[in-house]
Amino acid sequence: MQQQDVAKKAAGEKATEYIKPNMTIGLGTGSTAYYAIMRIGEMVSGGMPLRAVATSEQSEQLARKQGIPIIPFSEIDRIDLDIDGADEVDEHLRLIKGGGGALLREKIVAAASAEMIVITDESKVVKHLGRFPLPVEIIPFAWELTFRRLIALDAAPVLRTSNGRTVVTDNGNFILDCHYERIKDPVALHQQLNDIPGVVENGLFLHYASRVIIGYADGSVKSLSR
Repeated sequence: MQQQDVAKKAAGEKATEYIKPNMTIGLGTGSTAYYAIMRIGEMVSGGMPLRAVATSEQSEQLARKQGIPIIPFSEIDRIDLDIDGADEVDEHLRLIKGGGGALLREKIVAAASAEMIVITDESKVVKHLGRFPLPVEIIPFAWELTFRRLIALDAAPVLRTSNGRTVVTDNGNFILDCHYERIKDPVALHQQLNDIPGVVENGLFLHYASRVIIGYADGSVKSLSR
């Protein structure tokens, strides 16, 4: 196992220690969340009663393979604990998410959760957000107009593609990856982006994480809480 995978596994498994019986769990998306889902599957097979909702079709399929009970959102009032990764996290526990393309569903689940634990490896911890391109989910209709509005905000947007094709999210939308290098005022930028017609949501998660668990290459972890 590569050192980064060791770090991700350590963080993912540590987060599952906060799970209690009969909780409703939000399952994140991405390479670090993968390890949490695998560990939760072991807990379920060991007899722990719990249920879960997933932030992406990919995570839902993985969870079902591990025997984790997935329930529809119509059956829940709130989520007890959301465990998800991040592409960047700063000292104020503010995040950039959406590298995996699930930012809208991830934010909906985070907002409905009593607690959000973010799991990441040490490479994702930054002093200032923005080195990782900020994902902005937009509707396909007239997306070129939305693209131009983002250019006017000095976002340097790039339409996300894979194998020469435009990436389409689980919600049927496109993603523009915006290159800021350093985001000076995340709160103001969050509002500016979401005020643009055509923008569905952006990858700034500013007030959701209650705890961040950082994994290191030697298998150790560090926990930061709000």
